[in-house]
Formats: sequence, structure tokens, C-alpha cells
Amino acid sequence: MALNDPLQSENFSLRQQLETLLHEARQNEDKMRRFDQLERKLIAASSLLELVRLLLSEYKLAFGIDHVTLALVDKDYEATRILECAHGIDSDFSGLTLLQSSVPLEILYGNARRPCLGVYEAQQHQTLFNDAHASISSVALLPLTRQGELIGSLNFGSTNPDRYITGWGTDFLERLAEVVAICLESALAQERLKLIGLTDVLTGVQNRRYFEHRCHVEISQARRYKHPLACMFLDIDKFKRINDSYGHQSGDEVLKSVALAIQSQLRSGDTIARYGGEEFVVLLPQAELHHAQQIAERIRCSIAEKSLQALGGQTIKLTISIGLSMLPVEDLVGEDKQLAERLVASADKALYEAKHRGRNQVVCACSQPSGQAKLTPWGRIHGLFSS
Repeated sequence: MALNDPLQSENFSLRQQLETLLHEARQNEDKMRRFDQLERKLIAASSLLELVRLLLSEYKLAFGIDHVTLALVDKDYEATRILECAHGIDSDFSGLTLLQSSVPLEILYGNARRPCLGVYEAQQHQTLFNDAHASISSVALLPLTRQGELIGSLNFGSTNPDRYITGWGTDFLERLAEVVAICLESALAQERLKLIGLTDVLTGVQNRRYFEHRCHVEISQARRYKHPLACMFLDIDKFKRINDSYGHQSGDEVLKSVALAIQSQLRSGDTIARYGGEEFVVLLPQAELHHAQQIAERIRCSIAEKSLQALGGQTIKLTISIGLSMLPVEDLVGEDKQLAERLVASADKALYEAKHRGRNQVVCACSQPSGQAKLTPWGRIHGLFSS
């Protein structure tokens, strides 16, 4: 029978259609398998840091996408603080954009809140793709929403102009956006719980447990990049007398006021924690000695100028003593834990020297005579960084 026989031609055409459908089915099955694997990883992510890394790297590899970026609405700088606390925002997050407002995303998606596929438009899409936009021809933009609010956007960019075409089905992408949004909300909720456990309830600053973690991170960064690192130990002068004279409620107000005064003099990357009682500790990364001394002196002056009203109407005058130490950049021998103990112990010794000299002053361990450093016992530092 000749090939041009109508029945045979129809059968041949049907077989071709069937093979095409089977090929597409196998592709979809493989795509769903990879998506299922990635979805399990996203759900199992133990932190916001891990979740962001999965989205920016794993998805790109699993589906062969040229560019993957993530934009998160971060009005209160919550995500910023969480990521900085975890590891610092570095090159690993070159595809992450933190937005102070959801307005740019609301303009982009409008009321539809559905994935947008089509040609890359520089004016509209450039901010979502950072420095990668020059090579992008087509994009798929996925709105991330929770409780009707836009919380972010997951963005795919391809050098192939036919990879993402307007009007194509978006069921798969809509499911992905829902999963990612839920995972982000869950990760942020978990991080909030962690932060509660790392915050001093009375003063609102970080607690000793957080400081221990942060000290290891900052020392590791200082070693890696040869940056200076300063540590301050701060102690409110004659705090017991304040409690005894004006009551513990007034004492609590003093602690909150002092914590706020210290924090107001620090930079965004600095760390303040309540060490215990009336003592605070501060880390100043990338601060040379003279700069750290200036910050310490500003803190001392701002507190000395304060006067609070006790519950009985009396005026409470405050002063603070500060001990300052520097991480020895030229002599970073030992593990991070040992260096942390030495750094904090040195600041603590300088603090006791400030107390010994009459209080209300800043003393730097770097300039102390070796004999004076022996005035301070080491016992209270022992165990601070033990596991």
C-alpha cells in the first residue's frame, strides 16, 4: 500500500502525535520529579539562610535556568537582621534583593497576582535581576503572596527568547510560587522564635547567648579579611546603690535607658548585648583603635549627661565605666573560641582598671601597663564560650 494512502497517512500522523505526547509526558514527569525533590528540600530548610540559598542555587541547577533571583519585601529590616546574624550578606546572595516597600512589586503584578511570562523589559525588570539583566531575553516572574499581601517575587531569566512566552500555561509556576511563599513565611516565623531566645527581655538588646555566637562570627571574619575587631565591656557605676536607694523598678528603667544610649552611638553592623546584671558588651567590627575609643567616649559622655526621674521623683545621675580591647590582627594564634575568650577577658580587665581608677572613664587594654592588667580576675569570663 502506498504511503499516500489516506488511512496509512492518518495512522502515521497519529503515531507522530502520540510520540510527541509521550515525549512531553516523560518530560513533565521528569520535571515533576525534580520539582518534588526541590519542594522537599524547601520544606525541610532549617533556616531562612538555607532557604534563600536553595532558591538561588538549587533551582537554577535542577531546571537549567540561566538566572534566578529573589526579591523580598523587608519593611522592618527583619530579613536583613536575620541573614546578617546567620552569616552576613555576602557574595552568596548576589541574587537577593531586599525591598523596603512592596510598591515596586504591586506596580509590576497589579491586582492579578499571577506569574508573568514574556520578553525581558529593562525598564520594568532590571532591578529584579541586579547585574545579570544584559544577557536576559525572556523572563518568568512569580509573585509570592501570603494572606493577600505581596511578600516577594521569585524571578527566572533566560537567554533564550522562547523559554518564557506570554500566554503559556502557568499552573506549574503558580504551584511553585505558593510553596515558596509558604516556606518563606514558615522560615521567618522560626527565625522570630530564635531571635526571642537571643534577646534580653528587659532591655530589648541581644543577650549573652547571642553575643557568644556573634563573637565567633566576627572573629572568623576578622581572621579571614584581616579586619580589626574591638570589644567593649561596659558597667553602670554604683548600680546596686541605685537599686537600694530608688527601688528595682527604677533600676530597670536605668538599664533600659543605658541600653538605648549605648545602641544610639553604634553603627548598623555593631553588636550590643546585655552580659548580665548591669553589664553590657559590645563588638565593633572593622573599627581601628582610635575609632573604637571615640565610640566608647561618646557612649560614656552621653550617659554622664543623662538624668532620670525615680518613681519617688528624685533625680538619678548616671555614669558608666568602659573597658576596651582589640583583637590582635598580627597574632591570631589559636582557635576562634580561644581568641574570643582572650578578647573578652582583656576588655573585662580594662573595665576593672577603669573602676579602680575612679569610674566614669574609658580604659583601653592596649595601653595598660602589664602590672595593672593583673588587677582583674579571669574567673568570671571562664565558661562564656564553652559549649
